[in-house]
Amino acid sequence: MSELYFTNARLIDPEAGTNALGWLRVADGQIAATGAGDAPRAPAGTTVIDCGGKCLAPGIVDLGVKVCEPGERHKESYRSAGRAAAAGGVTTIVTRPDTAPTIDSPETLEFVTRRAQADAPVNVVPMAALTKGRQGREMTEIGFLMDAGAVAFSDCDHVVADAKVLSRALSYARALGALVIGHPQEPGLSKGAAATSGKFASLRGLPAVSPMAERMGLDRDIALLEMTGARYHADQITTARALPALERAKANGLDITAGVGIHHLTLNEFDVADYRTFFKLKPPLRAEDDRQAVIEAVRTGLIDVICSMHTPQDEESKRLPFEEAASGAVGLETLLPAAMRLYHAGALDLPTLFRAMSLNPAKRLGLASGRLSAGAPADLVLFDPDAPFVLDRFTLLSKSKNTPFDGGRMQGRVLATYVGGAPVYRRD
Repeated sequence: MSELYFTNARLIDPEAGTNALGWLRVADGQIAATGAGDAPRAPAGTTVIDCGGKCLAPGIVDLGVKVCEPGERHKESYRSAGRAAAAGGVTTIVTRPDTAPTIDSPETLEFVTRRAQADAPVNVVPMAALTKGRQGREMTEIGFLMDAGAVAFSDCDHVVADAKVLSRALSYARALGALVIGHPQEPGLSKGAAATSGKFASLRGLPAVSPMAERMGLDRDIALLEMTGARYHADQITTARALPALERAKANGLDITAGVGIHHLTLNEFDVADYRTFFKLKPPLRAEDDRQAVIEAVRTGLIDVICSMHTPQDEESKRLPFEEAASGAVGLETLLPAAMRLYHAGALDLPTLFRAMSLNPAKRLGLASGRLSAGAPADLVLFDPDAPFVLDRFTLLSKSKNTPFDGGRMQGRVLATYVGGAPVYRRD
């Protein structure tokens, strides 16, 4: 592989918190050197890429992507998800275990790992289930699953309701140094909910859940963390009421981080409007005050990670009355342009966004990517944050097209994506 020399690039460095014109050199699949200002003369045999003043950033590490293998390949396969990720500037996808069947054994994990390695052009690192079948009764073989490559353990939106089962699983995970990813919701209150409680949900006649359900679920999990000392990541913190508990837990020295999906940062409960099921998510879209509070929590670093929460659903599962429709939206290709809405609104700058989308998820999972420092993998995204377009969901590379941004005016186009210094996507 020849060396690459990126010149005339706006380097978005989430570690240094900088956004400045500079250059970057890649050798042997790794970042060899970076610098500010004009690039030194390129050695003979080097491929020079003039970025034209566009942004060069660490590739996105998307924590919590659902790929529907095994069981539902018609919704998403590793091939289609990998192509969509590359087109969206995502160089590492961290896959969820909520498949059919559940990824809860070393054999199933090894099967999906082989499929990912064969079909996906980007890095794929898998999570495994915390309990067998995600049924919340018996923990999985965490040690064997770690040996097979699992980077974290989660039952996703199937909350482990039995505190004794969860405490045992956390204790076991603590002994092995495993990361547990929780979905903070009180399961009884949130069961069957399609919207966040309030005047809007009442006027629409939708079954709703109070924001307190998230706070109650997080409080329960934090108490168990105090008891067990486990490593824990809350996958979605979407309400203002949950933030003080998270802040106290961090101040008390617990090993806890938190994330939020891009849809909860850029949309609110009013977007449901005329019962558009592409806006049905789990947890449901929140009030505007909650959205603003969560954006501020990302800005300050209280919330560590922004992810797509990519959840493919086929047309049949969405073309139903709002209450009955499946929850979730695809997000691999829309994560970056949706994040640019926050940038153009002046809410978050580019280094802060890439700290949450690249650096922090990589650090939490112990990956070397997510950085522009020498020695890091050359997983990079070149993008134009200002390029305008209108999103047509049928142009998405995901098999499923369930995006709430269909027909929306967006800004921010991925121009090229590199994994280990090799180009995996170039915009025509």
